[in-house]
Amino acid sequence: MSNSVLDYHLSKLKKSKFRNSFSLHTKDYQYLEKHGISEIIDHAHNFILERLSPAYPDNDGKQTPFKNHPVFIAQHATATCCRKCMNKWYKIPQGDKLTPEQIDFSVDLIIHWIQSQQTRSLQNEN
Repeated sequence: MSNSVLDYHLSKLKKSKFRNSFSLHTKDYQYLEKHGISEIIDHAHNFILERLSPAYPDNDGKQTPFKNHPVFIAQHATATCCRKCMNKWYKIPQGDKLTPEQIDFSVDLIIHWIQSQQTRSLQNEN
């Protein structure tokens, strides 16, 4: 997915007080540093696949914790935390299994948000 498409979605999300309230913290940056972006991409893909891709995910609306992993925080920031949010923000229908394209879009958006947080953090250090 192109960065301009991902930037477009992030700019829409920034207008939401709730979505814009999420940010990564020191512990999250340390986790990213320790595990590397490739592993984080794998985690994001697995979380989406296991927790969101079924047509009717278990505990939908409550399956994504609010802390303890940078991907979880990113999922809330990008509205990829539950099927209701994915429907509201991206018109991804509830009640249908996610397609490979929808899974890839979700992972790409999560990773793009994480990388934008890292960039912002580095800029604030300088």
